[in-house]
Amino acid sequence: MNHERNLLHAQRHIRALALATECAELGARIRTMQLLTGLSPSQLQHLFRHPLSGPRRGRHPDSREWYHTANLLCRTEASIVVVLFRRLAARGIDPPNALIAAYRHYATACKTAPRITFDRAFDLVAHTTGRWFVTGRSFSVFICPECQSEYLTSLSLAPITNHECPFCKLLKRYTKDPRIQASYPMRPTPHVAQMLWIRSLWYEPCGEQPSSNSA
Repeated sequence: MNHERNLLHAQRHIRALALATECAELGARIRTMQLLTGLSPSQLQHLFRHPLSGPRRGRHPDSREWYHTANLLCRTEASIVVVLFRRLAARGIDPPNALIAAYRHYATACKTAPRITFDRAFDLVAHTTGRWFVTGRSFSVFICPECQSEYLTSLSLAPITNHECPFCKLLKRYTKDPRIQASYPMRPTPHVAQMLWIRSLWYEPCGEQPSSNSA
């Protein structure tokens, strides 16, 4: 019995170490790795103590106020990360691995440097799902009645128009904003098809193709 318990403990520890390594590769801070893996700060600092390749330092992001003052591209990408996580978690992938998979795909798909760090993605998901260090949710995901995209907004809001939808705003500003054009290179298609192409790029890992009622 003791042998089985020791073996189970060793297996859990090995999985936690592997998870911490993936988090470190994505630029996670010690606190983020601790909350995702269950490893102690001292263990993590010992593992990732190299001054050049170690975890990021500084204050951990708090997204509750940040999201409402962030620029349009940041809010769009924040929505993308959270929606990717939700879709992967809904398929039975455990939350830490769903977050890592969602963030890897997001970072790979970015045409410019990712605007959302892994720590920010962790914080956004935590405040949307109420897990890890969060006891109450601050965000929710709504479906835009106009473009049908899923997007992140305050839990206290229940939008009935597309006024809060960052994807609709992105389309409206596309021809006038070089930053948006650089992030989403234009294809020779009408605006609606362009929006579907953007959505298909981001939501590809869940095995779903965008349709008229799915973001």
